[in-house]
Amino acid sequence: MPTAKTAIPLPSEVNNALADGLVWAIHCQPENASENTPAKLSPEDATRCLEDMSFPADGWAWLHFDIVHTLSRAQVEAIPTLTEDAIQTLTSTDVGPRLEGDDDLVYGALPAFDDAASDDDRDVCVWRFAMRPNLLITTRRHPVPALGVVYRELHRKKIPDNPAGLVDMALLEFADTARRTLSRLDDQLDRAEDVLLLLDRDTDLGRMGGMLGQVRRRSTELRRVISPVNRILHDEELEIPEWAEDDLKDRSERQIHGALDDLLALQDRARSLQDELTSGQAEETNRRLYIVSVGTTLMLPATFVTGFFGMNTAGMFLTSGEWGTVIAGGLCFLIMLGTWLVLKVTRLL
Repeated sequence: MPTAKTAIPLPSEVNNALADGLVWAIHCQPENASENTPAKLSPEDATRCLEDMSFPADGWAWLHFDIVHTLSRAQVEAIPTLTEDAIQTLTSTDVGPRLEGDDDLVYGALPAFDDAASDDDRDVCVWRFAMRPNLLITTRRHPVPALGVVYRELHRKKIPDNPAGLVDMALLEFADTARRTLSRLDDQLDRAEDVLLLLDRDTDLGRMGGMLGQVRRRSTELRRVISPVNRILHDEELEIPEWAEDDLKDRSERQIHGALDDLLALQDRARSLQDELTSGQAEETNRRLYIVSVGTTLMLPATFVTGFFGMNTAGMFLTSGEWGTVIAGGLCFLIMLGTWLVLKVTRLL
């Protein structure tokens, strides 16, 4: 990549901008937030933001790109005010979270939920950003509802003082969505716990195992995303510029750490209920084996009697009378009854 770069001009029309991957370009003025909402940037001003680190002088600008489009990716790669590492982060396909600081530049990749219709079907995707005090550039490969929520919040006159506040808002939306998911999983555990406390012979333990397995699987997926972000925000070697430190190192850290605490508590509860379910399944198995063992023990003497009378030998008694079969059956019953009494007396039954 050449050392001197010139930003590729942005599309001159809105329709072309959407077609080429520029989702939006807005100018935010926090000091006028009580009166104004973010204003759309003209293509010339948007291009100037990418080329001139001191523009805009009032407020800050936000340019959001869909880098699935080839031209959009080329525009990001040609931004002269960004370092090569920042550009590589904005255009990368890696899915792991990242946060780096370089002088007054902060860049990285953070998680968000995709736009699936059902909350249970939502997967985690990644959006990327690079920001200076007066400029925020974000990229994504899939629609990120969290950024759409933040965009609408800006138009409700909730404009942060700098781009770091917007990143914090996006992380807050991610943490809130994760907590809503955890709350829904916790409700499933409540239902499972009620069933386990009222455990009877009609309880479908197999269905209960599937319910707990779904909760544990979903919580594990969330932990694989939230834990790395929490670890990054708690990294003592991470150097964030002073203008962004309050938002990224304080508020965002508390939000993610709170979501992780809720997640760990949910996983502990799920493991406890899984142990209870395993104990119930073992108890049910032992009960059924006990019934089979008792039946086998009671039938053992009768089996011996029938085997004895079935011997094809001379002199077998009860073969000449008409009531031989009835007498033999009664004998089997008496022996089974005697066996049952012996088990009762010896407390084996």
